[in-house]
Amino acid sequence: MLKNIDGESKMKVAIINVRIIDTKNNIDEFGGILINEKGLIEACGSKVTKGNVGDTKIYDCKNKLAIPGVVDGRVFAGEPGFEYKENYRTLSQAAISGGVTSVVTMPNTNPIIDNVSTFDFIQRRARDKSLIKIHSLASLTKNVEGNEITEFGLLKLNGAVGFTDGIQCVQKNDVMDKIFDYGKNQDVLIVQFPQDNELSKNGVINESLIATKLGLKGIPDYAEHVIIERDLRLLSQYNSKYHISVLSSGKSLEIINEWKNKKLNFTTGVSINHLSLNENDIGEFKTFLKLSPPLRKEDDRINLIEGIKNGIIDIIVSDHKPEDEESKRLTFQKCATGASGIETFLSLALEQYHNGNLDLKTIIKCVTENPAKIFGINAGSLEKGMPADIAILDLNKPWVVKRENIQSKSKNTAIEDKKLQGKVEKTFLNGKLVFEI
Repeated sequence: MLKNIDGESKMKVAIINVRIIDTKNNIDEFGGILINEKGLIEACGSKVTKGNVGDTKIYDCKNKLAIPGVVDGRVFAGEPGFEYKENYRTLSQAAISGGVTSVVTMPNTNPIIDNVSTFDFIQRRARDKSLIKIHSLASLTKNVEGNEITEFGLLKLNGAVGFTDGIQCVQKNDVMDKIFDYGKNQDVLIVQFPQDNELSKNGVINESLIATKLGLKGIPDYAEHVIIERDLRLLSQYNSKYHISVLSSGKSLEIINEWKNKKLNFTTGVSINHLSLNENDIGEFKTFLKLSPPLRKEDDRINLIEGIKNGIIDIIVSDHKPEDEESKRLTFQKCATGASGIETFLSLALEQYHNGNLDLKTIIKCVTENPAKIFGINAGSLEKGMPADIAILDLNKPWVVKRENIQSKSKNTAIEDKKLQGKVEKTFLNGKLVFEI
């Protein structure tokens, strides 16, 4: 249940009897976390016990797991313009129920976040209405049309943590060249959704035998490859800060690895959906699995997991994109693209731990430490002086994803009725308990 924290007295808090994992500080030990009156971490580790925390409010977590609050690096918030799909209140409810305390939101709103006045409006609205910490990306180009770049310098000064056209990809080579040049001069993070428009035109599913069987236009994996190759060649000329938002193809990793071997510095991400599902899961036109980029073959899914294991992929994101029921209850060709997934994000990632694909620390690093570092967010660790944003979870608790229990305003989950293992039991934000089951 969500907790009402209005009027809660300011006092020290101690979380005890937990296994603490903080990958940034190489901590994996049983102990406790002491939080001061300002909501900051005062101490963390085996030396924090019930007997030495003094006059505090104590939460005995009975050998559960404590990790930094999850940082979700790709979220569509809904506000402004699409409040009927999601708003900051419902997004916050969904996020904290899944242990997510910080999100990086996309600029694909109405209006588009491509100028300082709109960005300031978004920031004020997020502060007023959101419980979680909202970190906004501004658009790379005006009205995300891919023609004229936005004012990176002023937007960065006002708090933009990076720049992206979100669900759009900048197609013009000369515009992308200017973006890298200007981006380097302004020291900003450039975030790209890698998909060529012409190669993916009218496509709704992975280009394969399944697309042919279903009579649907496919999107080839090389629509992703050509953009990655182009961007990395341009990046090599400027060495700007660059992040590839979501990968879907195993072959993309070959290109990325080649450039990594050339000492080019950039980062990459993958959606949890592409680590957990493949094109076969679409079955007979399951529209909730119409995603962008599309779900690809099982070999791609396995290769993406290997990409995380060997460090080629840096972060895992929910790619939370809520859509109202009317937008999804259409034919596969016409329905909206995207899935709601912020509250199931961490539990679904833990599936890779339980089935032996990834170790626990790697998963935690990809959803806490790494996204905080990439986007320059003050989160992702439990060291002294950090905001006490903490998720407490039972690694082995079984549960089933049910539509009626989803906190997000839109219920378009890609994993309805899926059995999961691992559930968030408590979420702390700035030292205050904001969610508990």
